[in-house]
Amino acid sequence: MTTPYRADQVGSLLRPPELLAARAEHAGGRLPREELRAIEDRAILDALERQRQIGIGVRTDGELRRDDFMGDMVEAVEGFAPAPAGPGGLEWRGEGAAGNWQGVIVAGKLRQTRRLTAEESAFLRAHAPGPFKITLPSPTQFGHSRFRPGITDPFYATPEDLLRDVVGIVRGEVASLVQEGVSYVQLDAPSYTGYLDPRRVERMRQGGLDTARALEEMIAADNACLAGVPREGATLAIHLCRGNNRSSWLSEGGYDPIAERVFGALDYDVFLLEYDSERAGGFEPLRFVPRGKTVVLGLVTTKTGALEPQDDLLRRIEEASKYVPIENLALSPQCGFASNSLGNLLSIDDQWRKLELVVDTARKVWG
Repeated sequence: MTTPYRADQVGSLLRPPELLAARAEHAGGRLPREELRAIEDRAILDALERQRQIGIGVRTDGELRRDDFMGDMVEAVEGFAPAPAGPGGLEWRGEGAAGNWQGVIVAGKLRQTRRLTAEESAFLRAHAPGPFKITLPSPTQFGHSRFRPGITDPFYATPEDLLRDVVGIVRGEVASLVQEGVSYVQLDAPSYTGYLDPRRVERMRQGGLDTARALEEMIAADNACLAGVPREGATLAIHLCRGNNRSSWLSEGGYDPIAERVFGALDYDVFLLEYDSERAGGFEPLRFVPRGKTVVLGLVTTKTGALEPQDDLLRRIEEASKYVPIENLALSPQCGFASNSLGNLLSIDDQWRKLELVVDTARKVWG
């Protein structure tokens, strides 16, 4: 396929202070839902206009209606509960690790009460000044990682049973978005990178997980989300990162252990890949990406406000082109700026400068 956008972005944007304040007021019962929605609308319109001015290839609503990148699923589906701290939780590393965002677990039978992103996509169709993408959490975010023995198993005997239900929900949403004419749908799938990190792999194995089998189940689940979805006119993408929470991360290691299997088997048009630090390893694993697929190089970090030297970005794109033809490469930040509503440890001005750098660099490379 033709690479759709040379200057791409992952999805989430930092929440303006007034939006964070409004969300807190709403959570405390002091602000009606309608007033919160109006504040969200204004924040999204401002973000769309700034993206238009910068010239980013594909716009997003910044996930500004969500508490975190999985919020569309959690708010539209009953059966989730906050994850308890302690054994089985996430181990964040880096400057913001004290925040210790744990996400959710499954504590009941999942029951979808509404579409996941119908409101988001309708607003973007009406207001986006150009192409836009809709992001969804991969079902792999809700299999083994959201299954807790003694809590989940009264409703799902195994993580595989849970994963099948989530696949059905995500597949239905992907199909609806494509049917509506949304041209770019992206699944966010950070769970894959747990299999790159020896520390996390060992922890999974000590917990009794067959990691080779689990990886195959993940690939099958993400591919099942595309079953029966028309591909013509739609870009279907998947994003892999090593965790993104208040500028901290979960995993370290290059793509080498999973590259041949994951890149070769996932039936997606575009891979958005984290490549902003030494934690991501080299570009050699990209040799396993099938010809014709697009790799979006996440060379610009969202974890700090310092701008990357553009010469370094140009050099690294040239290095990556040894493994993927330059016509099948694009550029983006390595992850979103706010995987949860608190966001990473940089300013909103830093965020826009980062996206300006992405656009300017992409123009220098691809015109």
